[in-house]
Amino acid sequence: MVDVLVLGGGHAGVEAALACARMKQKTMLLTMHINMIASMPCNPSVGGPAKGIVVREIDALGGEMGKAADHTALQLKMLNTNKGPGVQSLRVQSDKLAYRKYMQDVCLHTDNLEVKECIVEKINFKDKKVTGVTLSDGSVIECKALILTSGTFMSSNILVGHTSTESGPEDEPTTKNLSQSLRDQGIRTFRLKTGTPARVYTDSIDFSKTEVQPGTKDFVCFSYDTKKEDVLPYEKQWNCYLTYTTPLTHQIIQDNLQKSAMYSGLVKGVGPRYCPSIEDKIVRFADKERHQIFLEPESKDLDTTYIQGFSTSMPHDVQERMLKSLPGLENCRIKKYAYAIEYDAIDPLQLKPTLELREIENLFCAGQINGTSGYEEAAGQGLMAGINCALKLQGKEPLILNRDEAYIGVLIDDLVTKGTKEPYRLLTSRAEYRLLLRHDNADARLSEKGYAVGLLPKHRIDAYRKKQQDIQEYTEKLSMIRFTPKSSVSEYLQENGFDALHDGMSALELLRRPNITIRGLSPYMDLEISDEVAKQIEIEVKYAGYIAKAKKEAARLQSMEKVKLININYDEVENLSLEGRAKLKAIQPFTLGQASRISGVNPADIAVLAIYLKQRK
Repeated sequence: MVDVLVLGGGHAGVEAALACARMKQKTMLLTMHINMIASMPCNPSVGGPAKGIVVREIDALGGEMGKAADHTALQLKMLNTNKGPGVQSLRVQSDKLAYRKYMQDVCLHTDNLEVKECIVEKINFKDKKVTGVTLSDGSVIECKALILTSGTFMSSNILVGHTSTESGPEDEPTTKNLSQSLRDQGIRTFRLKTGTPARVYTDSIDFSKTEVQPGTKDFVCFSYDTKKEDVLPYEKQWNCYLTYTTPLTHQIIQDNLQKSAMYSGLVKGVGPRYCPSIEDKIVRFADKERHQIFLEPESKDLDTTYIQGFSTSMPHDVQERMLKSLPGLENCRIKKYAYAIEYDAIDPLQLKPTLELREIENLFCAGQINGTSGYEEAAGQGLMAGINCALKLQGKEPLILNRDEAYIGVLIDDLVTKGTKEPYRLLTSRAEYRLLLRHDNADARLSEKGYAVGLLPKHRIDAYRKKQQDIQEYTEKLSMIRFTPKSSVSEYLQENGFDALHDGMSALELLRRPNITIRGLSPYMDLEISDEVAKQIEIEVKYAGYIAKAKKEAARLQSMEKVKLININYDEVENLSLEGRAKLKAIQPFTLGQASRISGVNPADIAVLAIYLKQRK
């Protein structure tokens, strides 16, 4: 008997298992192959818009993905640096083999965590409570709680052209009976589809016909533990490259559409809207003359390049012609062809905000099984499922992140409140308070929470608290430093398009102006501030009005989140709309705030509920 079984060694499973083990639960991670733990079957990268902030949040809570990404990065690039801080995020081009090895080593050397190679045949239940699993050899492992993180392996099929093959990603076996053991307990499943592009031999690409995409020169990282010497120096980082589809590419695809698994009727599942196959792009955006295609290295120990943006389920001969129509790839040699994969997922509306199933006690689900796409979304869910599973076994209150506290909170709230019919991808546009959910302030939002649950180590919380103290101290000092019209700081102001000072002004007031920075003011002040603290102060000062407005709106939302909806019979609540009543009964929201975000529950329903709660109280 173990405390927690984690079924699946992907990005969700790793974070879930590490969280439970570090929170002193006797944990066992079950995986088909130890050497495939934390593998990257699709794009060899971590982060990107919104996703990069999720990785930062995982690290702030005490998770592992950020450290692994930093230490195994081939290239680090800060995105959207010409835009506001609310949309800036980090993306690293990963060494997929090194990343996998890093995570495997961590899992194999973590106290309270045992890793076991096996194939799980079914999940066992008694009286709507999980009891353990039965393995393919007939043996049984019992547990107090189970976290299911099977990714795209449940009843999965690989689709190429008109051919469907029972298989998981990277030619691993599929778990055929798991879905049925869930359905036998009344859990709803549905089919989803995703895909991955081809890999070609790097030495067969003519990069002179493409555009170089370098990383960021300044030191950037995901983890607050990472030091400059831990990441690859800029001069040694690998480049990515940009090429485009051509009219010939589009013609080949149009001429062969019915050979694609997606358009031949073979695919039953719904594909990702925000990461479509190349044939889907050509059909949906017929007016576009070309589409971007990124060429990305996979590992320093591999001779392959990943063709980002060129996912397809066309037959191999058509894929070859498509690839050779791209500038720079005219003579490419293909190592691995693209394919689509179809698999079972569970309807996430059946989950509590803790990621525990509503109808099955102590069964938590995380990752692509919940209908999401992406390593980062999976890891964020895995971490939260692990935290809440451990907290439940400890008899403690769950940790539920609000929408104004973390992108992870937005992700989970969207899944359990709105559900999904397609692979869900996190976007900055999904967050109402994205100016509050920034790359630079993940520690301020989540460090105390990670420390409170026992996941963030002491040295990290001490460093965070010291940083917050420095921010407050130096903000006060900047407010006390005053420049007079005679000050030479006027030269710096004029260089940046401002008039010379006519009245006295503090350094803090000057920072409100665009392009005026602490680094720029430093020659005129006797003050040494670290880059990290300086950046935080600048953002807080320059965006003070917007941040205050967002916090005010978030506070209004929080008042609704504090109103719990416990043991309510919605049939007894008079004057609810028919649709609102049906949705409230089906989803059983935890708070009035969550109820207000359910599609089909209108403002009048929320007003009726509020009155009902007041009367009952």
